Amino acid sequence: MYSAITHSIHIIVETFYDTENSSPIDERYIFTYHITIKNNGSIPIKLLKRKWQIKDVVFGLREVAGDGVIGMSPEIYPGDEFNYFSNVSLYSGIGLMQGHYLLRNLNTKETFEVEIPKFSLIAEVVYN
Repeated sequence: MYSAITHSIHIIVETFYDTENSSPIDERYIFTYHITIKNNGSIPIKLLKRKWQIKDVVFGLREVAGDGVIGMSPEIYPGDEFNYFSNVSLYSGIGLMQGHYLLRNLNTKETFEVEIPKFSLIAEVVYN
């Protein structure tokens, strides 16, 4: 499990290697990640955008950015949390991801970024 707190927003990441949908012979390693966004602050927030840096150790770095997460832009009130699953595909079976979310303070309408902690993606088949 990986974790980071920025501006009282706690981001927790858990990763899983998806053996069923991966195909190492085709250089397709699928990882699922579960993200929890906890609002430990005193202001309501809305998740506007995400930006990821995805590093595949053999094939390099790519960036992915867009609105919301999984087609949603959730509002998260003080003491509440939002959870979602997503996935990523790597060519080598070993990589890293990190990034940030752009959030809006629903009281002042100001925006701010919070860190998504760097986390490792390692397919079990790489160890064998």
